[in-house]
Amino acid sequence: MLIIHANIKTMESQDYPNGYLKIQDGKITELGDMKDLDVQETDSLDVKGALVLPGLIDAHSHIGMWENGLGFEGDDGNEETDPLTPQLRAIDAVNPMDYCFEEARQAGITTVLTGPGSANPISGSWCAMKTYGRRIDDMLLSEQVGMKFALGENPKGVYHGKGETPMTRMGTAALIREELHKAKRYLDDQKRAKKDPDIDPPDYDAKSEALIPVLKRKMKAFFHAHRADDIFTALRIAKEFKLDCVIVHATEGYKIADILAGEKVPVIAGPVLCDRSKPELRDMSIENTAILRKHHVETAICTDHPVIPIQYLGLSAGICVKAGLPYEEALRMLTIVPAKICGIDRRVGSIKKGKDADLLIISDDPLNVYSKPDYVILNGNIVVNNIEKGN
Repeated sequence: MLIIHANIKTMESQDYPNGYLKIQDGKITELGDMKDLDVQETDSLDVKGALVLPGLIDAHSHIGMWENGLGFEGDDGNEETDPLTPQLRAIDAVNPMDYCFEEARQAGITTVLTGPGSANPISGSWCAMKTYGRRIDDMLLSEQVGMKFALGENPKGVYHGKGETPMTRMGTAALIREELHKAKRYLDDQKRAKKDPDIDPPDYDAKSEALIPVLKRKMKAFFHAHRADDIFTALRIAKEFKLDCVIVHATEGYKIADILAGEKVPVIAGPVLCDRSKPELRDMSIENTAILRKHHVETAICTDHPVIPIQYLGLSAGICVKAGLPYEEALRMLTIVPAKICGIDRRVGSIKKGKDADLLIISDDPLNVYSKPDYVILNGNIVVNNIEKGN
């Protein structure tokens, strides 16, 4: 495929206001200014000055975990029978046939992170996946991109209702520490057994096995935390175990933006388009991302779908612009920044030779509620074509 007369925003060091883009075998093979294009192939796609962006990324959702239009039957997001379930994997629960994946594509979202929710202090591993396909195994960018931890109100609320631990913030933090210590000892025992044939390896432990990549920093530690004090607890635990920490939600991040900047911890902020539905959200502000950005905190914007339907990711960023976030930064928070935070920027997040050909082509403002993509291209294939449909 050859795309011509495109206003290409690469999210790299150079843009092309009147550029071209070549795609082969699902990858970007060449891009540049139209004046440097020697031969225009007869089957080229002339987008007539439309904006071309990298496909959008929702870095924190539960798409396919809580299925569209279903109750208990489609609710696979929280295993509330045990507060510690690191051995659970999102890939065993996501339903890629969920119609919300189509709605994501129609909004220009080509990559999502999805996984279990925040009922448990440790709830399981998340995956990074494309939004087009029938079999999740063929849609994956990363099978285990991160481990989900949760602090604050959610675990307290779930287990208080059961009369079980954890019923306090102390209990939640203590359970997380205990499980990480067990995994660390398990790993140390494995190492000793490998060095000394006279030492038996430890009995298989699924929970510890699941946490080993987190301890080795091969997997992100995604900490659900809204309140400032919970964010500090996440940082405390992350330092103690040398985890590669990402703060998810960070509703009160704006209150401690200078501290977060000093800690150099990234944030996945959101949802933006919601009410103050629980005590932890009472100080929610749409200025959060603007203040975090002002302090140079690496920040992405998410929907937390289905809390906010995933198709409103662009609108969420638009609201942040209304509250003072620079427009170009908002676009970056939907593309290259979440890709870098989640460790998938080798393949997605920007328009660069060698990266996956995931593109949003749009003639209007991508952050405007009225806008529709002209085309969405995923792995080099046109998956949304509103021009041909006459939309």
